[in-house]
Amino acid sequence: MEDRILGLHHITAIAGKAKPNLDFYTKVLGLRLLKKTVNFDDPGTYHLYYGDEKGSAGTIITFFPYEGSHPGRAGSGMATHIGYAVPEGSFDFWIKRFKEHGVSHGAPAERFGERYLPFKDPDGLQLELVIPKGGDARKAWETSEVKADVATRGFHSVTVTLRNIGATAMVLTDIFGYKLLDQQGNHHRYVTDAVDHAAIIDLLLLPDANRGDGSAGTIHHIAFRVKDEEVLMKYRDKVARKGLNITGKIDRNYFYSLYFREPGGVLFEIATDNPGFGIDEPFDQLGSSLLLPPQYEPHRDKIEAVLPKL
Repeated sequence: MEDRILGLHHITAIAGKAKPNLDFYTKVLGLRLLKKTVNFDDPGTYHLYYGDEKGSAGTIITFFPYEGSHPGRAGSGMATHIGYAVPEGSFDFWIKRFKEHGVSHGAPAERFGERYLPFKDPDGLQLELVIPKGGDARKAWETSEVKADVATRGFHSVTVTLRNIGATAMVLTDIFGYKLLDQQGNHHRYVTDAVDHAAIIDLLLLPDANRGDGSAGTIHHIAFRVKDEEVLMKYRDKVARKGLNITGKIDRNYFYSLYFREPGGVLFEIATDNPGFGIDEPFDQLGSSLLLPPQYEPHRDKIEAVLPKL
């Protein structure tokens, strides 16, 4: 791998109640529960990770479920839509499934020559199933109800909504190595050729959009992927040289991270592939038990007492 940004690593969003979130992403959407841990900054709150069999970068969506949170509102200065790649011919299955489970969804439509199916999770998070032009060869995680011929492959894209896209586009192109692929109306599609999946960022230009309200049903941040810590720190230098404030390296147990807020207001993270999700439980047992960061392990009894039952 080159010393480049390798597309999306993960996306983190905010949920309301934990149990409906778990049921929707594992039972309805058919993702794997990868990790059941807690928010590093608020150990009385879960941090739930979902993805493919091994938690491959570009498939990982994570949630902070706040049981009493109010519904959020997507708006400018936020990542607002998440696109999942699915196989050709799978929309009939998904439309039927969404109807059976009471999932709010729209009609299939087309953008940049690709068909997509919009839908929402229980908290109103805006999601899309997308049939990529060139297909997607990633191995799908399948369940008893969602088989590989219709299952999601991981992220296709993420949409960022902005009043002005210029400075954000600069971060994508000048720092992260993305290129403008196409423009359709107020959608501007940026892509990296470093990987062949989870490689698309769409900038949606809405000059009159209201600012978003970050609560249940909204995206907290999006994370871009790098190979390892050496590359991570090279990107820290690149970001800092552009005059943007960026954190030091933070150990998130399963990856190392840097965070900065890009000029349009969206929280960007850069995260490493290493060490991965197999460091604290076998791959065949991922998500089977509550795992705590070392600093919280002495308080396990108290933490388990306040976390909602799953």
